[in-house]
Amino acid sequence: MAKERRRAVLELLQRPGNARCADCGAPDPDWASYTLGVFICLSCSGIHRNIPQVSKVKSVRLDAWDEAQVEFLASHGNDAARARFESKVPSFYYRPTPSDCQLLREQWIRAKYERQEFIYPEKQEPYSAGYREGFLWKRGRDNGQFLSRKFVLTEREGALKYFNRNDAKEPKAVMKIEHLNATFQPAKIGHPHGLQVTYLKDNSTRNIFIYHEDGKEIVDWFNALRAARFHYLQVAFPGASDADLVPKLSRNYLKEGYMEKTGPKQTEGFRKRWFTMDDRRLMYFKDPLDAFARGEVFIGSKESGYTVLHGFPPSTQGHHWPHGITIVTPDRKFLFACETESDQREWVAAFQKAVDRPMLPQEYAGEGGGRPASWTGSQFPAAVTAPDPVPLQWRHTSSINPSECGQRPTDTGLTVADGGVLWMGGCSVLMPPGPTCSSGQPGRCQVGPEPLGPCASLEPQGRQPRP
Repeated sequence: MAKERRRAVLELLQRPGNARCADCGAPDPDWASYTLGVFICLSCSGIHRNIPQVSKVKSVRLDAWDEAQVEFLASHGNDAARARFESKVPSFYYRPTPSDCQLLREQWIRAKYERQEFIYPEKQEPYSAGYREGFLWKRGRDNGQFLSRKFVLTEREGALKYFNRNDAKEPKAVMKIEHLNATFQPAKIGHPHGLQVTYLKDNSTRNIFIYHEDGKEIVDWFNALRAARFHYLQVAFPGASDADLVPKLSRNYLKEGYMEKTGPKQTEGFRKRWFTMDDRRLMYFKDPLDAFARGEVFIGSKESGYTVLHGFPPSTQGHHWPHGITIVTPDRKFLFACETESDQREWVAAFQKAVDRPMLPQEYAGEGGGRPASWTGSQFPAAVTAPDPVPLQWRHTSSINPSECGQRPTDTGLTVADGGVLWMGGCSVLMPPGPTCSSGQPGRCQVGPEPLGPCASLEPQGRQPRP
């Protein structure tokens, strides 16, 4: 009888929706909550055990099941649970994946089943109100100490601010929502609730590292930042669907870790550095928690002359780690050394992913067709001062989604009559004046049939872009 009931539970896994974890989407769940009626993975089952007043779990394959429990599972299931517990999830709210940190999965599960935030929208106020303030522990840029700092997020001003003193009238930093990204980094920061926030400061990417002792608090901050980004992008791109905007709210790095690097002459000794692969940008730091990158390089596509190779060129010397990687750009080679073969494979896969992906027009930057070919420090290119007229050119200026803002123009043969710079939600592109966007006047810009989004400003020739 017990075997028959266990077999009946296993058969329920074949029903639509039950083949993946109800909470993180991992395939082949081996556990089930017989009080919620959902099938879940091993990792999420551990979180369910921590809320026994809400969820009680058993192994699908190893535990004994009674008739009432089997009937409850059969009458519910993952799809029915989602229809109830996820009926009012805001579009901007982060839904964790199997690779996400424990904190994100835990707070998602508690929000769904324990607090029932997605059944009763009034419980979403902490991250949906458009304004949030509170105290977070922030790492000092120079001394590395975490100190309590007041943070204020205001959608009306489009900014996240923090203050060095409780009575300070002016913020220490103002982080514009349009250029902001947040990603959880518990291992790097050394705290299970550690959050890394990046923004633009003087056209350089600035990192700050924060945490809160309460897991719900820091996840509410994270989702409040995503909400602010979402509402900003809705205004910037009114024709875009929620599905188009959600991937732009925050992003995780493709790969991080230590490698050795050498200089452009490849005669200097290799030095150990911390590297971060952020979309097409490879940045390096002396320390993982540095506020600014020491340098960065743009990695283009194979169509633009970029190649990733295993190993070093012949006669390469000076590296301590044996597993080499060579990135070939149109202008030079970059050499890296990895400590282990598995590190080498992972880095090559991350680089190859960027090289294999065709570049969008707005990914071309700088001179010579937009191929930054050397470590540039953390500065972005200066303002474009194009002569009159010049061919249409594109360049990325933002560290946040540089490859995905705006839309592709249909006519690449257009010219810029005044060397203007059009800013669109973190990207700048050279744009000609047209019938729907005259020089120096804000408005909707159109190239052929495709709208490019609102003009924040058209800067005339010779002026610097706004920060």
